[in-house]
Amino acid sequence: MSEVAISVRGLRKSFGDRVVLDGVDLEVRRAETLVVLGRSGTGKSVLIKILVGLLTPDAGEIELLGQQVHRLRPVELDRLRLRVGFAFQGGALYDSMTVRENLEFPLRMSRGGVPEGEISRRVHEVLDGVGLLHTLNQMPSELSGGQRKRVSIARTLVLEPDIMLYDEPTSGLDPVTSTEINDLVCEVRRTRNTSSILITHDLTCARATGDRVAMLLDGRVARHGTFDQVFDTDDPRVRQFWDYNHVRSQAIVGGAA
Repeated sequence: MSEVAISVRGLRKSFGDRVVLDGVDLEVRRAETLVVLGRSGTGKSVLIKILVGLLTPDAGEIELLGQQVHRLRPVELDRLRLRVGFAFQGGALYDSMTVRENLEFPLRMSRGGVPEGEISRRVHEVLDGVGLLHTLNQMPSELSGGQRKRVSIARTLVLEPDIMLYDEPTSGLDPVTSTEINDLVCEVRRTRNTSSILITHDLTCARATGDRVAMLLDGRVARHGTFDQVFDTDDPRVRQFWDYNHVRSQAIVGGAA
């Protein structure tokens, strides 16, 4: 737990005149999950897109698994990306492929020469691990929203990453399915020792999955610590976030009743 897997220092990113990240510092240790909380537009998703190279920062330093990302040559960066799994918010499955083909695709594209037997073994293993082995030959359109999320996570795990990045894993899901996804995130960390950053605005998800929580406000980490430490404050910006989640959860319970 003492080894740092992800280090972010002085990260800045703007889009035109709009400053999204304004000097963000974060650290994630081996086999630890850091939850990044924040309202829409606070730069949560921008942060993890920068980590995997989908966006370029304006300033700052990023170190993943002991490697300074900005110093890597393209071929070295590609190798590093194979060790980082990114579970997209929408699942990002290929609708024209079966579940099996969706999971086989990253193995065939990223690891040429993998024997067919090994590809098949990994696909079966990760699908079984997320409880969806029976969907092997189904199309994404035949799956529920929760199943699509699970398959998306399985497709990321098939490359056996050291780091997992989750973008709003419970977004759009009902409370029961959200709990199942939270349990899966915890199980992945426990069984695979992954270091994870999880982006969310769902406080139930944050409490269930995070070892530590960082709250982004106005482009900076305004609160950091355990879940209880982060919300032990009179800061109205933080309290508004708490109140919104509380009212929303009460409305869901009331609607279900």
